[in-house]
This record gives sequence, structure tokens and C-alpha cells, in this order.
Amino acid sequence: MKYWLMKSEPDVFGIDDLERAPGRTTGWEGVRNYQARNMLRDDFRVGDQAFFYHSSCDVPGIAGVVRVVRAAYADPSQFDAKSEYYDAASTRAAPRWFSVDVQLERRIEPVITLPELREHERDALREMLILKRGNRLSVTPLTAAEWRCIVALRAPATRRRASRATRAAGTRAKIS
Repeated sequence: MKYWLMKSEPDVFGIDDLERAPGRTTGWEGVRNYQARNMLRDDFRVGDQAFFYHSSCDVPGIAGVVRVVRAAYADPSQFDAKSEYYDAASTRAAPRWFSVDVQLERRIEPVITLPELREHERDALREMLILKRGNRLSVTPLTAAEWRCIVALRAPATRRRASRATRAAGTRAKIS
């Protein structure tokens, strides 16, 4: 299983919209960056987990956890002339853009804010792409260690204490 961070502007499509969607599931449409497209097409697998990140808003940050429930398929918005994501050069025989379907597993409340993530950029999150200057990708990979660090930021106090005790005993705690 791989871990991801997927960014969306909440005034376009936010965690509230996903929660109201049928089956709490949606297609992740409208990605129009080749590097992000390649990850969606080539690297995303059913069962992968991602953080749903609100960007370009008053409080940017991680608002929830989603699971990939359908692997890459041609993004239908590229064929819809009325869509802002329409691509006249893309064909059904050779689609240019891809989507995956994600399902909301849980909200994260309160949101894990960008400043809160930055508190860990010198240690556990030092390689996290969203914290790098100039990174604008809407889809970025996370390491398992980055995933565990972020999950731990909203873990119940008893779970955090148990995790510390487990690590102190020399074994790895599994956080998912």
C-alpha cells in the first residue's frame, strides 16, 4: 500500500462535499499536471490511502483520510466540452488525463493545519513535498513514516502513550 496527499480547494470540492457524495465516494477529476497525472495513472492502487488536504483557503490543512476504491481510468471531464477541464486534443482511444475514485474514511478534526505540519519539517516531515518551497502539485506521495507522523498528530492520548511505550520496547507501532 502507498500513501498520498491529495489537495483540493474547499470552495470547489471539499471534505463536506465528499461526505455528502453517494457512498462518500467521488472521482478525483480535473488533474491537469503531467507529473500528477502520471502518479494517478501509474502509481495509485486500490487500497492506497491519502490525506484529503484543503488548499487555497483560510485554513489550509489536512481535513480527512480517503481510500482509493477504483484504480486509474480516463477522466471523463476531459471529454465534456462544457467542463472547465475539457481537453479538445484528448480522445477516448488515447485519453490524456486520468482519475481515481476515493472514498472518505474519516474526517480529521480539527484540521491538521499547514503551520502544524511545518512544526515537524526539520525532523519527521523534512522530505514532505507539500512543505517544500514552490511545490504546487495536487497529488504527492508520502512515505510510511510521514503518514505515521501525521496520523499521530490526531491520535487519542491513550493511543499516543501506547505508541511511545511500544517504540520504547523496541518494536514498531502500527498506525493506520
